[in-house]
Amino acid sequence: MTVALVTGATQGLGLALVEGLAQRLTPEDTVYLTGRDLGRINQAVESLPGGGAQVRGEVFDVAEPMAAARLADRLGGVDIVFGNAVMRVGPDDDPRSIVEAYTEVNNFGTTRLLRAFAPIMRDNGRLIVVASSLGTLRQLAPVLHDRFDGLSSLDEVDEQVAAWRDAVLDGSARSGAWPGFVNIPSKIAQVAAVRALAEQRREDDAARGILVAAACPGMINTPTSALWWDVSDAPTPAQAAVALLELAFQPVDPDRYGQLVRHGKVVPWR
Repeated sequence: MTVALVTGATQGLGLALVEGLAQRLTPEDTVYLTGRDLGRINQAVESLPGGGAQVRGEVFDVAEPMAAARLADRLGGVDIVFGNAVMRVGPDDDPRSIVEAYTEVNNFGTTRLLRAFAPIMRDNGRLIVVASSLGTLRQLAPVLHDRFDGLSSLDEVDEQVAAWRDAVLDGSARSGAWPGFVNIPSKIAQVAAVRALAEQRREDDAARGILVAAACPGMINTPTSALWWDVSDAPTPAQAAVALLELAFQPVDPDRYGQLVRHGKVVPWR
């Protein structure tokens, strides 16, 4: 029996990933549709077409410090995990007012998920963090590259995220080399977390057929994206989910392990 889990799954890409997983799996399999709000979770489960795997709603807030560990302990083993939980930011949001909540979900939520679920991945499992092509060092001033390059543990990633968060809060980020768009350092840190975890697990995961990777779905036509860009011609969440689902179901390509992947191709880190 295959067990899959998607975080941030009550709408948009997350919901499309749940539907795609359910369609590709069998009635003996289970897909956990997770989110923070029980009402929205139930509505999302009810909105899905029947057939395929069983879809179970599960309250799971990645920003809650022990939630990932509790859920992983209860499940015991998983085959596919998509880390898709995200706090969105709008053009009018003041970075100083949102950065604490933002990093708790997008960054510390990601490292909590990786810590909790990497140890319970079954053979041939897939642990995929939904990230962005913004998550590369070339999006960052060269003077800041060593903050996220070559990190060897998730603890080190958390330390760098906390330092950046604090710089946003005290105003020093704004007067320094950090980009004003908080999404850029956040996405870089997500990819850095995947790279750090992969470096620790590479040999064992290769022997067991496990893929750890970050995935960029590209621009998606969603209300949040429309606040920033013209997304009228962008793919729908269901269309964008296809490449991520292929990454989960295709044989492991060693070149993709620990990397940021967009439409099947590795996006260079440096």
